[in-house]
Amino acid sequence: MCRTTEFLAALVLTCAPLAIAQDAQPNPQVPEDALSTRQLIAWSGLQKPQPAPEPLPPRDTPIPQPDQPSDQQAAPPADPKTEQSPTESFTGKIVRNSGKYELKTGAKTYHLDAQEGLDRYENQSVRVSGKLDTGSDTIRVVKIDLLT
Repeated sequence: MCRTTEFLAALVLTCAPLAIAQDAQPNPQVPEDALSTRQLIAWSGLQKPQPAPEPLPPRDTPIPQPDQPSDQQAAPPADPKTEQSPTESFTGKIVRNSGKYELKTGAKTYHLDAQEGLDRYENQSVRVSGKLDTGSDTIRVVKIDLLT
């Protein structure tokens, strides 16, 4: 009888930690992916149901800032090649000629590919950063800065 009691005590002491360890680890009934695709929302009688918020964009996508001044960048580059090529700076005055805006630098006049939003720079001294297309004397505008 003494051996049987010792054997049962040893068995309980060996199995007890294993049983406790299994209870400590959560055993999900549903895969995690199934929970992440559901949109569970509980509404009370006083609340108005509203749509679930949009998911966040990927990290590599820039988020547009509404309070960023639009004169920081007049227009995006025309194609990916101009993004990689070095930009040049041209200083002069933006003038309107035949309904189109141009940059007048001394005796030379350059056409500007971006016409949107240039009315605020009309007859003002500016520095235009961009890539010059020598064949058509057109500047592919990247940035326009007012000179004081």
